[in-house]
Amino acid sequence: MDLGIAGKWALVCGASKGLGYGCAISLAKEGVNLVINARSAGPLEEAAKRIAGETSVEVRAVACDITTEAGRKEALSAAPQVDILVNNAGGPPPGDFRKFGRDDWIKAIDANMLTPIELIKATVDPMIERKFGRIVNITSSAVKAPIDILGLSNGARSGLTGFVAGLARKTVVHNVTINNLLPGMFDTDRLRGTNKAAADAAGITVEEAAARRMASIPAGRFGTSWEFGQACAYLCSAQAGYVTGQNFLIDGGNYPGTF
Repeated sequence: MDLGIAGKWALVCGASKGLGYGCAISLAKEGVNLVINARSAGPLEEAAKRIAGETSVEVRAVACDITTEAGRKEALSAAPQVDILVNNAGGPPPGDFRKFGRDDWIKAIDANMLTPIELIKATVDPMIERKFGRIVNITSSAVKAPIDILGLSNGARSGLTGFVAGLARKTVVHNVTINNLLPGMFDTDRLRGTNKAAADAAGITVEEAAARRMASIPAGRFGTSWEFGQACAYLCSAQAGYVTGQNFLIDGGNYPGTF
C-alpha cells in the first residue's frame, strides 16, 4: 500500500538504533526524507549511512541532546519543515521509588514528558497551516499496565499521554494527528540490559532470563524493530487521518485485559 507520504520530512528522535531506527527506516522506505537524532555521533552517522544506502531519500544526522533547548533547536533547524515528528527517548532507570530524589523525577519528566511536548509545540502550528501533520510518541506498555519498578517511567509517560489526549482532539480537524505507540518487550539494547540485570539478580544466564521473559509473552518471542517501525509508518500515513489521540499497544498479546 502506498502510504502517500513520499517527499515529506520527518524528525525521528533516538533513531540511531532500536525502535527509533525501526521507525526511521520504515518511513524512509516510504519516501520520507529524514532528520535523525541521537546523542552519540558515531552510531548515528552509521545509521544515516545505512538508511541512505537502502533508500533514495535525504538523511540528515544531528547528534545532540534533544532534552535541551539547544539540542531541540539544532534538530528542528536541520529540516526544511517537519511534516512528521516521532518523539522517542530512552526510559528512566528502574528502582524503588523510595530511593528516587527530586533530581531523578525532574530528569525523567524532562526527557519523557516535557521534551516531547516542547517538540510538539514547535511543530504543530506549522503542520496545521499546511493541513498535514503526523506526530507519534513512543511511550511504553507500562502506561497501560504500570510496572512497579518503573515508577519514573510510569509517571512521566502517563503525563505525556494525558497531555496528548486533550491536544489530539483539537488538531485532527486540520489533518494533524497525534498518537502514541506503546511497546512491550522488543529485542533492543534496553531489553538486553534489563535481561542481564534480571539474570544477575536471579543467578542465571542471560539466555535463561530471556527465555523466561519470552515464555510469559503469548507470541512466544520478543518483537522486532521492523514490526514496530511499520506500525509507526502507518500512523504517519495519509490514510491515518481519522486516527488520533490513541494508544496503540504492541506487546505480543502480553496485556491481560480487554481495554
